[in-house]
Amino acid sequence: MNIAVLKENINNIITTDNSKDEKLQAICDYLENEISYYDWVGFYFKNGDKNELKLAQYTGEETEHTIIPFGKGICGQVAVSNENFVVQDVSEQDNYISCGWKVKSEIVIPIFVNNENIGQIDIDSHTANTFTEKDEELLEYVCEKVANIL
Repeated sequence: MNIAVLKENINNIITTDNSKDEKLQAICDYLENEISYYDWVGFYFKNGDKNELKLAQYTGEETEHTIIPFGKGICGQVAVSNENFVVQDVSEQDNYISCGWKVKSEIVIPIFVNNENIGQIDIDSHTANTFTEKDEELLEYVCEKVANIL
């Protein structure tokens, strides 16, 4: 994983004249295409004034989890904790919402605008024990860039 190249290409996506939604979709598609173990990439955002997340742009298999209550699953826990959550083996998580039998690990990074957690990027992998500090670094960078266009 060449973090510098990935970051540069994320910058290129962010600075296009495309709409916010098109940029978010392009980021999902790019990350899923470039990183072999990113099997599902999506954004969830706070759903108005409700204590729930709503699925926005994503790439990968369809999911029935379009609304996630705060506190439920990995994404819901990040909405409450405001902290990164890396799960190397989803079978070891009691509060996990299964998105499919193929998913073995998950990483969720919050997006902050004006110090408020307004959403997150969620990555599922069909490989267990796959995420590293480099993934966290890259995805934190993505979230910082995305925050600038929201």
